[in-house]
Parts: sequence; C-alpha cells; structure tokens
Amino acid sequence: MGSSSAKRPRVSIDVQADTRRRLRLAAAKRDMSVARYILEAVESRLLEDLGEDEGAPLSAKSDPVLAELWDNPRDAAYDQA
Repeated sequence: MGSSSAKRPRVSIDVQADTRRRLRLAAAKRDMSVARYILEAVESRLLEDLGEDEGAPLSAKSDPVLAELWDNPRDAAYDQA
C-alpha cells in the first residue's frame, strides 16, 4: 500500500454523523485506524472494479467503452503499426 513516510495526496469526504460513527466502530473491531480502514476498503473496491491492471495503459480489453470507439475501420490502421 505504499510507504507511510512518503508524501501522498489527501482525499477528503463529507459523511453523515451516523456513517462516521459506524466507520469508527468498524475500524475499532479490526483494531485499525479509520484512515487505514477506509483506505483498505477503497483499495478492495478498486481491485474489484479495475482488477490488477489499474496501472496498465488504456486498451480495448481494459475499457469496453473505449473498445467500441476504437473498433472501427478508420482506426484499424493504427493497429498495424
């Protein structure tokens, strides 16, 4: 998950008081900080949605919407290069 000493971008979200309470309880159940709990939850969801290839270049396989745009005779010339 990366070094804790490295400077990382910060992400902030606003949540309802009940959600904050539930986050704190869930994190405590796992003996984790709320930040670690949220980060692991987000990373798990990213893995689910993007798979292992999240750092890979965009391709027709990784993005079906782009596949539709790229799959046309005019752009086929680029596939031969």
